[in-house]
Amino acid sequence: MAVENNANGGNRTLFRFRYLMAVMGSIGLAILYGFKVNASVAIVAMVNHTAVKSYTKLSSSNDSETNNTTLTSTNICQFDDASNTTTIKGEDGPFVWNELIQGLILSSYFWGYTVSMLPGGRLAELWSAKWLMNVSVLLNVAASILTPVAARIHYWLFIAMRFLQGIGGGVSFPAMHVMIAKWAPPNERSVIASIVYAGTALGTVISILLTGLLAANLGWESIFYVEGALCLIWCTLWWLTIADSPEEQTRFITQEEKSYIITSLGGHKKNIPKRVPWLQVFRSKPFMAILIAHFCSNFGWYMLLIELPTFMNQILKFDMSSNAGLSSIPFLGMWLFTMILSKLLAILQEKRLITVTISRKIGTLFASFVPMVCLIQVSYVGCDRMKAVVLMTIAVTCIGGMYCGFLANHIDIAPNFAGSLVAMTNFVATIPGFVVPIFVGQLTHGNQTIEAWRIIFLVTIILYVIEILVYTIFGSGNEQPWNQIEGSPDEEANDQTLPLRSNNTK
Repeated sequence: MAVENNANGGNRTLFRFRYLMAVMGSIGLAILYGFKVNASVAIVAMVNHTAVKSYTKLSSSNDSETNNTTLTSTNICQFDDASNTTTIKGEDGPFVWNELIQGLILSSYFWGYTVSMLPGGRLAELWSAKWLMNVSVLLNVAASILTPVAARIHYWLFIAMRFLQGIGGGVSFPAMHVMIAKWAPPNERSVIASIVYAGTALGTVISILLTGLLAANLGWESIFYVEGALCLIWCTLWWLTIADSPEEQTRFITQEEKSYIITSLGGHKKNIPKRVPWLQVFRSKPFMAILIAHFCSNFGWYMLLIELPTFMNQILKFDMSSNAGLSSIPFLGMWLFTMILSKLLAILQEKRLITVTISRKIGTLFASFVPMVCLIQVSYVGCDRMKAVVLMTIAVTCIGGMYCGFLANHIDIAPNFAGSLVAMTNFVATIPGFVVPIFVGQLTHGNQTIEAWRIIFLVTIILYVIEILVYTIFGSGNEQPWNQIEGSPDEEANDQTLPLRSNNTK
């Protein structure tokens, strides 16, 4: 296998196994995010919208004044192309689930997601990040295949399946953070992390398109059967090819690459810390900046991720095929933007034009300021479909900056506790995951108007402002003192003979 010299002093092969790990991890997250968002599109085909609207009108018939206001409201978009609205009516499914029930179904994933996240962080560090990721996908596959039967019995069983999928999804980010910490040389961390986490955007694109096509051509049940079966292929390949760390990888990797990764990370495998210094962690301003940025960013991210198909259906009146296609375009842009931005920032870091801290803040700024401006404009474009779609596309595209921004920052400040730290911030940042669907469902229940959505966007804009201020002031890419693990005298003596890590090489 051909080898080329590395300017940083190591050897790189033309085929670098660490990037295969990153691509495989990216596909794994794409699968899990596909399961996360497919219900958002599938539920449009599963619900009998005509019956739900009739029930809503009947339940509010005692208030004739309210009915008259609703019917004549200027906040309801009216379009000349009746084909779109008739298509939506013709796509009615078998379930009479109102907006509140739909909100419970969409939010139930995040209940499980929250439960498993913190245990998942420690399991990834103490047990095996590789196998935790494999179990995560397998649990999602099993729940997906059982979903059609569960939904027909009762919507609470559908909620239970989504809860199980959330449990699987909750351990995925901590597992992949630990994999990145063990496999990515510091100067390649931004690129490798972006490759891995960009899979969430790619998975969203594929899932939205595939879900829309399956629902339109084979029925809503096929969504859960087909997508579940296809994912078994990845589980097999991940099991056969990937190891937890370079030290454990015995196939498909050269000795030169293995030595380069181990040396760049500061030496051979050390003892795993038994405890996370949580008191010091929560006193750390850089960590708290990540925590706040993650929470605020996720509110906007989940609002667009979960509710974009609903917004395009309720307000812009797109049919199922248009809804699936147009909802996926922003996430394709996000995937491309993530790859380009991470590489540009990595090049600037290698040339020492920017520090790790500045790199993380640039990524985070793209992920917050641009979506904030777009949402302000979306709130006032009215029923202009083209402007709304363009602005939503730009907003979701630039959110991709978070993957080389604050989301990669955990590994910078404390690589020894990467899984636990991302589990903690993701735990807090998942709160919007189950709040947003209920929040949106409550505001739009019997009030599917531009005015209702304007309130939703305004709340998101306020949180983006908080994210920008806090992370810009307190964010840092420097390794924190509490990351250091005190070892035995022999271990410390051995460590002194190994090359030291430097933040300047990141």
